[in-house]
Order: sequence, then C-alpha cells, then structure tokens
Amino acid sequence: MQKKIFEATRIGNLELKNRLWRSATWLNQADEKGHLTSELITRYEELAKGGVGSIITGYAHVLEQEQPNAGMLGIYSDDFIEEYRPFVKRIHELGAKLIMQVCYGGSSTKFQTKGRLIWGPSAVQNPGYRVTPTRMKIADIKTVIDAYAQSARRVKEAGFDGVQIHAAHAYLYSQFLSPYFNRRTDAYGGSIENRARIIFETLEAVRQEVGPDYPVLIKMHSTDDWDANGLTPIESLWVAKELEKRGITAIEFSGGNRDFKYPLKKPIRAKILKREKQAYFFEATKQIAAELTVPVISVGGHRNFEFMEHILNDSNISYVSLSRTLFSEPDLPNKWMENPDYDPRCTSCSKCWSPEGNICILDRKKSVVHK
Repeated sequence: MQKKIFEATRIGNLELKNRLWRSATWLNQADEKGHLTSELITRYEELAKGGVGSIITGYAHVLEQEQPNAGMLGIYSDDFIEEYRPFVKRIHELGAKLIMQVCYGGSSTKFQTKGRLIWGPSAVQNPGYRVTPTRMKIADIKTVIDAYAQSARRVKEAGFDGVQIHAAHAYLYSQFLSPYFNRRTDAYGGSIENRARIIFETLEAVRQEVGPDYPVLIKMHSTDDWDANGLTPIESLWVAKELEKRGITAIEFSGGNRDFKYPLKKPIRAKILKREKQAYFFEATKQIAAELTVPVISVGGHRNFEFMEHILNDSNISYVSLSRTLFSEPDLPNKWMENPDYDPRCTSCSKCWSPEGNICILDRKKSVVHK
C-alpha cells in the first residue's frame, strides 16, 4: 500500500496526524538559563498551527553548567516541569505532538568555552570548533547518563509526548560513536560495541525512569561522510539494531560532519534547490532502514513534496523531518495539503542563524527578539 504524507499513523502509543516532523533545531530564543520566552512560545505555536504532525524541540541541555549554545532550552532541573506544562498543553490544543530533544554538547561549541569544564570521550581537539575537551572518567560518564535519565523523567512529567536523545552532529554521544573523537581503550572505546555503550546504558537508564511504553527516540548518524575517521553505515546499522532490541521507539537518521576539510559534507547543506542535491542522507538511511522494523525518520534537505512521498515509497522509511523550510514557512504543511506542487519560499541559503534569534533571513528585519 502506498504511503501518503497526509495520512494518520502510529508510533508506539502516539497517534500522528501526518508523516511530517519538524526536526529539532536550535532557535536561540530561550533566556540565559534555558527558560521559555514569549518569542520562543510563539515560534512553536506557529509550527503547530502550520500543520506539521510532530514537533521536536530544539535541544535542551541536561546539565546546567554544560550549555553548547546561547538561547537554548534547559531541562536540567525539576523547576522546568511546571513551566513546560502549559506550553505543552498549548501545542496539543493546536493539533501537534511535542517531543523534547535532550543533549550534552561537549566540544562542539563556541559558547563561553573559557573557564568551564567541557567533557569528551578523549582529549581530541574538535576540528570544527578548535575546542579540546577533558577526557571523561567513568564517574563522569555515569553523571551524564544520569543527567539524561532525569531529564527524560522531567520531559514525561511535563506532559511532552516523548523524548529524543541527541546522538548526532558531533555532540557528545555522536563523538563516542566516532573513532576520530573516541580514542579510548577502556569499555567505552575501541570496537563499535564499546563506543556505543554509553548510548545503550543511557537508553536503559531512561527506560527505568519513564517506563517501557513512553516514546524514546534517538537522532543519530547514518554516516559521518568522513571516510575512515567516522561512523560508517555498517556500524550505524549495528547500533540501530541494538537500539531496536533494547526498546527504542523510533530513530531519526542524520549525518555529515563539521570538519572544515569537508565543506560539502556538513549536516546542514546550502544551495540544494535541485532535486539531486536534496535528501542528502536518503541513500545511507534507506540502506539502514531496510534492515529495521523500528520506525525510521529521514532528515536532511527535504523540500519537495513529490520527492518526499517517493522517499517514503522507495524505502522502509516511515517519516520525513524538515527544519529550514519551516523556519521560513511554519505553515508549509498546510500549503502542501492545499497544493502539493507548492514550491517553498526557503532558498536553502542557510542564513537563518543570528545572535538575535535564528529566524529566516527574509523575516529577520520584521522581527524584534527580546531575551
């Protein structure tokens, strides 16, 4: 049976109104402690009104002292639970599901790097950010695992529909998976079984806090596009199969790297108006999805409605997620519902990012952002 973007489906106990997801994206509009602002709430309300079935929030930091970017959400304290409840309720009222992405950033950061402790699997300089982290001790690893687990508990108690573990884009858990960053020789380094250990232990700890049925997703790489330095599709498939056995609810596959030596292999790529440049992680994700039964979400350069439906029906991929196109037009799903041939306003210029808030450049002059 042909899969359609605008059809209802189910992931675990979640009923989804369509197959479109808003992929987690840092908006740079929370306050300095990670609390909600009126501007940030408005952005999510616009997304929910715009017709996307499921929204994954921008990443939220799980430890107060570890913040990879300014203006990102926080989930490091129980104080956030009551704050998020009305926010989640409002998004539900507008017809969308809401999942929170949780993250420890590590050395992929330019934010206040002096004078704070930044952990990594090994003391290897980050090629994109030039930050060298402190090698984690076993006790540090346990601290981060517990931080993820407690954050997931808070996410559930706040009423979110699920939690997503961020293990992509050269943040800490992505670094553990990568042989470039992970030079360890103990139980957390070396073989892919060891490099993935921190993720498996985190999933187990999260499940202990939220139970067996609460949706727990992960975002990870299909490939780093980094030759022998990175995570290969074969290794990604092995990790995904293990996560499937261990109770993951769904997997969103991204990819790429932030090494300046590979400018055309970034996780976010510009100038992708031509169809052959879109869906740039599709082939690797397709190969992995073919071996899985857990639902797979494809991300990376999706902007053509017909092509997205082709992706769904030419693979075992169940969902597609978008980001920059929804920066530019949060009501893009509604527009596609009326006219599948609608061409998004977004030009994939990747100029969304600004210290004043990550907003489409076409709208930035219209917006006044207060933090």
